[in-house]
Amino acid sequence: MANAVEKANTIAITDIQAINGITDDNLQALNGLEFAGFTPTEGHTLIATATASSSSTLSFTSGINSTYDVYEFRFERMHPAAIGQFQFQVNAVGQSGYNEVMTTTLFMAMHDEQNAYTYLRNEVGQDQAQGTAYQDLATQTSTANDSSCAGVLTLFAPSSTTYVKQFLMTAQNAYNSGNLARSQNLFAAGYINTTAAINNVSFKFSSGNIDAGQIKMYGIAKA
Repeated sequence: MANAVEKANTIAITDIQAINGITDDNLQALNGLEFAGFTPTEGHTLIATATASSSSTLSFTSGINSTYDVYEFRFERMHPAAIGQFQFQVNAVGQSGYNEVMTTTLFMAMHDEQNAYTYLRNEVGQDQAQGTAYQDLATQTSTANDSSCAGVLTLFAPSSTTYVKQFLMTAQNAYNSGNLARSQNLFAAGYINTTAAINNVSFKFSSGNIDAGQIKMYGIAKA
């Protein structure tokens, strides 16, 4: 305590007057300082946006490369022209047809508006074991005006030429058909069984066009 008092006693009157003379303008100027040579890293960089209008597919055919290790596809307000599953597939570099081999799993938690029907289960019919079909992400999205699905698909290291490509997905689907209205929370994961780089990603509904909706592709900053 004695040392602290001694230090306080050594503060000159002019120093105290200088501190008292700091104005709001001085503080605002200090807060506005930018430090030269320092650029904060943006975690998510928007690369491309695809907007549906009675579209058969929404595809990303550029911008997927080694710039980023992780890519995120955020889909929102996806509304189908016919009841169906919202799905995705990919192309490896130099390939076409969106039919790469996948092994996947999908499960869903569901609760209806009447509080009469709930479950949490693996959706066996939407899994693939070395399949080449489009992978289901959100099941049974209906055509009612207030029905749609939204979620995030994360694709890891698509430009790797050493490993298979892992993906994770979570989505929310508002299903409304007749007297049945329910919330469906879906989770999918799997791997695309190729060591070739992936450079195309395609989304569609299993039946009919994408009536409306938007998908944004982000690159995630490298660590």
